[in-house]
Amino acid sequence: MSKKALGKGIGALLGEDAVSATLPSTEVALASLVPNPHQPRQAFSEESLRELADSIREKGILQPILVEAQGNGGYMIVAGERRVRAARLVGLQKIPVVVREFTAQEKLEIALIENIQREDLSPIEAAQAYKRLMELANLNQEELAQRLGKERSTVANTVRLLKLPAEAQAAVGAGAISAGHARALLTLVNPSDVAVLLKRIQDDDLTVRDAEAAAGALNQGRKGAAKKSGRPRGARSAAEPHVRELEERLIEKFGTKVVLKGSARQGRIEISYFSAEELERLLQLLT
Repeated sequence: MSKKALGKGIGALLGEDAVSATLPSTEVALASLVPNPHQPRQAFSEESLRELADSIREKGILQPILVEAQGNGGYMIVAGERRVRAARLVGLQKIPVVVREFTAQEKLEIALIENIQREDLSPIEAAQAYKRLMELANLNQEELAQRLGKERSTVANTVRLLKLPAEAQAAVGAGAISAGHARALLTLVNPSDVAVLLKRIQDDDLTVRDAEAAAGALNQGRKGAAKKSGRPRGARSAAEPHVRELEERLIEKFGTKVVLKGSARQGRIEISYFSAEELERLLQLLT
């Protein structure tokens, strides 16, 4: 498929009439509709669905669902899954649809674009959608940004979120931390610090600015330690894995950067803090 303009939504792919409520439609049993397996949205807000259900209860479904007929008499939802879910909450038995045939690529593009244009995907869902669209339509970040009507930096920063470890991605997807917090995590030099800062962000309710400052402090501390010892940070860990294990246990216990210097028999423990409040928290844990 050629590189089409995506910024105007599904109509840019199929023509405005493809999503027009004035197109001839037919009613089919709600039970005959099945989800699009390429639907990028994994979570649907219950509150948002209830609001949509209230609107459908009062005004009905104003725009038919875009579907493709299946060989077994059912229909695959190509665009409009939120409306289908809300209609089920209302208790409708039938629903208006527009039946069309699509290529596999069109179905994926439409599902992605419909959600992207709504701008209420989670940051991780949006990142996955951007990545799949770039792969599908053979677009680079600049081209995708132009077609979505977004800044290239927005696309780039969103896609970068996929470089986070799974635990951090899950926290972003669940709304436990913001995309701004996630970008602070991405600045960390040492991967093991990500879990430390992630825990602090959630436990101490850090602002994005606080998280950025903490990330900078972690990076400075890590670089200083390496310079002072005259060897790479990971050198001791490779030689004494049991020491590193003890260090990880201390990090988990205190929820901040902890450096264990020496051996299992002798050495010292350095515990870092980045605010007066955190110092008080650590003192309470220690005493």
